[in-house]
This record gives sequence, C-alpha cells and structure tokens, in this order.
Amino acid sequence: MNYILFDGPSRNNLLPFTFTRPVADIRVGILTIREKWEAYLGTTTTTITEDYLSDKFPMVEMDENVMINASFLPNLELVEMIRDLRENQAIFKGEEVIAFFTKEAQEDINFNDYEAFEYNDELLKIENTWDIFSKNEDAIQDDFNFLTKNRKSQPIPSSNNVIDAQNIFIEEGASLEFTTLNASTGPIYIGKNAEIMEGAVIRGPLALCDEAVIKLGAKIYGATTIGPGSKVGGEVKNAVLFANSNKGHEGYLGNSVLGEWCNLGADTNNSNLKNNYAEVRLWNYETEGFAKTGLQFCGLMMGDHSKCGINTMFNTGTVVGVSVNIFGSGFPRNFVPSFSWGGNSGFTSYLTKKAIDVAKRVMVRKNVEFTKDDESIFEHIFEVTKKYRRN
Repeated sequence: MNYILFDGPSRNNLLPFTFTRPVADIRVGILTIREKWEAYLGTTTTTITEDYLSDKFPMVEMDENVMINASFLPNLELVEMIRDLRENQAIFKGEEVIAFFTKEAQEDINFNDYEAFEYNDELLKIENTWDIFSKNEDAIQDDFNFLTKNRKSQPIPSSNNVIDAQNIFIEEGASLEFTTLNASTGPIYIGKNAEIMEGAVIRGPLALCDEAVIKLGAKIYGATTIGPGSKVGGEVKNAVLFANSNKGHEGYLGNSVLGEWCNLGADTNNSNLKNNYAEVRLWNYETEGFAKTGLQFCGLMMGDHSKCGINTMFNTGTVVGVSVNIFGSGFPRNFVPSFSWGGNSGFTSYLTKKAIDVAKRVMVRKNVEFTKDDESIFEHIFEVTKKYRRN
C-alpha cells in the first residue's frame, strides 16, 4: 500500500513552522511526525502540501493509496485500522478525517459515499504551534516506548548520578560523564553519538536526538526535545528545538519552539509568564491577529533560519518568522515578520539574497546543501509575508 501524508486544516495554525515544511515534518517527542508514521507503518511516505513546497516534498501517487492527516500522531491501534482500509472507507475523529482510501483514477472525494469508521479513543493531535511543546511530554513517552521496546540500552557510565535508570535509554556512540540524570518524572532518551557534557543536570522527560549536545552545567527539564545536531546550554524548560538549532550559552528558554537552523545569542532570555498571570495570546497567521492559547505559560515561537544577538530579551508569547535577525537592547515586539532585520528600535527588510547567502554558510558547516528548492521557498515566503513588514 502507498501512504501519503496530507497537511489538513491545521496547517495555517502551525505557521511559521509550516512556512518551510509540511505538517508531517514537524518534530514533537523524539521523532518528526513523518518518522513516527513511517516507523509504525514500516514503509516510506510522501506528502500532499502547498504547491511552493511540493518540489522539495513531492507526492508519489499509485493506483491504490491511503491518505493520512499528518496532524494526528500514530499509535498501534490506529495504524491497524489504517492498514485495514479498503476502497471507499475512511476513519474519522469527530468531524475530522484521519485517513481514507483512494484510487489514482478518483477525481473527487465525497465522504458521503464512504463507509465511515469512528476512532473513539484518545489521540495526540498537533493543531497549534503551542501543542508542539504542551503535548511534548506525551509524545516523548509514546516515542520512547515504541523505539526502545525489546531493545537494550547502552550501559550508563558509572560516573553519572542516576535516578530510575530503567527509564533511561542510551543509543550507540552517545557520550556522558559526571552528569545528573533524574528519570523519575519521565523517560530520558539519548540518541546516537549525542553528548552530555560534565555537570549537566537533567530531569526527564528528555529527548536528546542523534548527534545533539547538552553543554557544561546545563539545566534541562520539563519535557524538552533537542533535535538532531542541536546544541543547548543554560536553562531550558519544556522546549522543542528542531534539527541543527543552537542555544549554546547561558540564558533561559521556556515553553518554546525553535525551528531548524536557529541560533540564540549568549544570555538570551524569554519570558513564558505574563506579569498579571493572564492567558497568553499568540500571533495567528490565519486571522492576522493575536489569538487566545488557553495557556498561562507560553514563550517563544521561532521559525527556521532565525537568529538573535547576545542579551536578547523576548516577551511572553513572541512569534518570530522565518529568516529573522534580531539584535539590540529592549524587547522586540511580540510578532516579528519573516525576513526582518533589527530590534526594539525598528526593523527593515532582510533581502532574500543576503538571507540565502547566510543560510548557505550556516548549512555547509554541517555538510548540508541549501538547494534551488530552498531558494524558491525563501523567495515565496518573502513575498507572502511582505504585507507584515513596514519597510
């Protein structure tokens, strides 16, 4: 069977992270959503997404296909239901479709003609940016259970101070000495060739992905994911970093999400609680205004390739777009559009030619190519976000 992941109606609520990727390629827990589905299904997937992303994330359609709403995370029961789907059958959660069977020859999909199956149990669903960190604890636990089942961890070096070692799993090539690992509050997963430097204090749940680094004396807690190739220092609580992003120095990051290729300057801090303890509002690209989150704790949402200088301060509930460069004293405003350059004193447009040059220099350091498809995506994002920039 051919499986295709589609963005679904939640896509715009997941901007700025879905500016540069399909919903399927958001990381939550240990794995991306795509990696979860492929691991459960035992096969590769392709994608239905926005036209401007489709060259980089193409769809492959065959005679028989199952379309899966990528905002839903898999579990064993749901995957078995999906594998059993046949022509003109679909699975729903309430009013929203989870998956349906289709043939290449079908021109239109009319769910009134489908046999509908209801999935009644609880499901993890990522439909807003803040779900990425607020549901990260459950996602880490689910991924940990799946990835470590019937497997044996590498031994924990004796120099480490450990609580509940049975909830710690270390992959081959990982390095850690003279750390404190407390897995009594959730699992700790340490990926291949990852490193935890001396003096780090960690309270689970934690997902330290392949080749990621926790630096000397760091304090990490509150269901945190450090994506592949990322580096983290200072204090981090309930944050998700996608691949190859860095918060390498002192400073606080809490209840936040950073995309790929981001960098926070030394002593960068974000607020995750308003002084009046009120509900946090975040910029919503769908309504083009600030929308309620239902959360009292919510920090920074930063899109791919964005950076900030040393001693940067972010207010509670700040949304930063793609390829933004923030510097200077004071707090930048709570919504910083993509391709902005500046800070509290004002912003100018960060032209794509310069942004692309920087992205190429950053990525080549990790032997990753910034492709023509990536350039086209940058150009598209620059144009569609032009209305938000003042210059």
